[in-house]
Amino acid sequence: MKLNTQSLFKLFGTLAVASVSLLPAASAQTADEKSSGKGDQWIHVRVISKEDKGEVVRVNVPIEMAEKVIPAIHKDNLKNGRLHIDNAHVDDVDFRALLDAVRTAKDGQYVTVQSNENNVKVEKKAGYLYVFVTDKDEAKKSAKGDAKAAAQESRVEVKIPLKVVDALFSGGKDELDLVAALKALSANGDVELVSVKDSENTVRVWIDSKNVSD
Repeated sequence: MKLNTQSLFKLFGTLAVASVSLLPAASAQTADEKSSGKGDQWIHVRVISKEDKGEVVRVNVPIEMAEKVIPAIHKDNLKNGRLHIDNAHVDDVDFRALLDAVRTAKDGQYVTVQSNENNVKVEKKAGYLYVFVTDKDEAKKSAKGDAKAAAQESRVEVKIPLKVVDALFSGGKDELDLVAALKALSANGDVELVSVKDSENTVRVWIDSKNVSD
């Protein structure tokens, strides 16, 4: 089986697309829509711009509401709560088989790549799949002769509960079951999913039972 960094980026890029697709739809709730019970889980997204204006964007979405909204959206590849992907096999890698192999394997560090452009580390620990990516090439592009900017690197940290990944791929061939993934995510409890830091923004995505973000 051919396994390379490009395939890994496409795999986790697919998972990211699935996550991001939930936000615009879920945030379209009306003012009179409220969450029910104190135990509800919320998806929180916070983006802080490092530019002069220093804008901060916060999005707070109750998972229960997102579970109801997503199936009602039929646009492009998203239908009935499922996101169709054009090809589940990329560069000769069967992502379903790959994820199943990782899920059933022992905890450990599976991939470590160090190059002039990127450092990548993928590991499994206590029911979670961790992905750490440092993009050195992005810093070189954004530096433009600025030595201080050149020292900055784009860093991405992703923590994915394996139960959520299983639920996401529980649908038919070449599709992601977003509703099943949301339900698994809600049952998982509080967790920080994504952290991104680069020269322009810092981004954080996490789950907890609070209806406001930090």
